[in-house]
Amino acid sequence: MKYEVIIFWSAADDAFLAEIPELPGCMADGKTHQAALKAVRRVAREWIETGAAARAADPAAAGPTDVCLTGRVSDLSEPRP
Repeated sequence: MKYEVIIFWSAADDAFLAEIPELPGCMADGKTHQAALKAVRRVAREWIETGAAARAADPAAAGPTDVCLTGRVSDLSEPRP
């Protein structure tokens, strides 16, 4: 399966950050664009493997979450109905 990868420079981290929007929380960094991409590929494999193991142990865990994050990270809002 193919996923969109967004790579951007973070001056605060002094590194390139790579994230996969379809996999919540799947993000990695690297000193170069290529290093960030390689790292996020590894993290994505681990993310998918962890999810598969959780679903095998508890099939109810496969359902959607009830968390809705909007706005800036510092301004998290309540889940929308």
